[in-house]
Amino acid sequence: MPTLGEERRATYSPFLPICKKTGQVLQVAIKERNVEAGTIVYENVDGSLVETPVTGGHCKMQWKADWAMRWKSLDVDYEMSGKDLIDSVKQSSAICRAIGGKPPVGFTYELFLDDNGEKISKSRGNGLSVEEWLSYASPESLSLFMYQKPKTAKRLFFDVIPRNIDDYLSHLNSFGDLEDAKKIENPVWHIHSGTPPEPEIKVSYNILLNLASVCNSEDKSVLWHFISRYRPEATPMSAPILDRLVGYAINYYRDFVKPNKQFRKPNELETKAMEALLTALDTLPAEASANDIQSQVYTIGKELPFEDLKTWFKALYEILLGQSQGPRMGSFIALYGIEETKILIRRSLKGEDLS
Repeated sequence: MPTLGEERRATYSPFLPICKKTGQVLQVAIKERNVEAGTIVYENVDGSLVETPVTGGHCKMQWKADWAMRWKSLDVDYEMSGKDLIDSVKQSSAICRAIGGKPPVGFTYELFLDDNGEKISKSRGNGLSVEEWLSYASPESLSLFMYQKPKTAKRLFFDVIPRNIDDYLSHLNSFGDLEDAKKIENPVWHIHSGTPPEPEIKVSYNILLNLASVCNSEDKSVLWHFISRYRPEATPMSAPILDRLVGYAINYYRDFVKPNKQFRKPNELETKAMEALLTALDTLPAEASANDIQSQVYTIGKELPFEDLKTWFKALYEILLGQSQGPRMGSFIALYGIEETKILIRRSLKGEDLS
């Protein structure tokens, strides 16, 4: 092993003996190697010499050798690894060749970063675990996160989850409209091994988060009340993907949205805009489309002297939802209900606490 010093090479072995008494993996000097018997002799902590087989669970492989042995024994032909393991890949490849194997084709991906843009480290505990991701989002959304831009360092933190879920849903919804030759370019083809599930009704994760927020509820049945009214054909049984999405959204709302909600009262211009929105909603039928509602919201923002439309939409989010960002208002109002939205606006204009 060229990475080892001369003194270390003299007592090095790829096998780490396991103590028969304690079950601990020992980092000890290897004194003898009996290749024919398949054993090693090591110096125990008390100075005694112990002979032990390298097979049968008596030893643990050092990881560079372990990697190479797995490649050889399992016929691994493709292996991805982070750029911090480039030297380890070279060493394991050399070991693999030395034992008569062929190293797999490799792919080096960039590092994952925490919320501050720093490298994720197990010892620092500054990362996001797979288990944590799966509390708030589907395995498919995590696959998409891994699939995209592997050569670019990516920020892996809780606030990237909503975007990745909605991106996955967008790819799934568009898959059926693609020509057969183009389908392989869609990430869901790879995520689902060529046979993605049929898309369900188009309700985004972000809208569900805001629905949970405005309802201030962690009860799935409450959210399904609004969903079923918006799309009567949808039920938890007929739309299992959406049902799971509702559960994920409630978990995310409970842990990240609810603790940070901060409502504010409208200023004079915003009050005038809210009153105009009430009047506009009065002219729309209960079954108005999301696009028709969005058009009314958009028109009010253009006609009144807001700095820009972004300022108007941000005001809606802060006043009605208690957050600085939010969904497309037309889609949200269509799902939540025009009458319910009018009640919410009137409450905000009266200065009531919406939290």
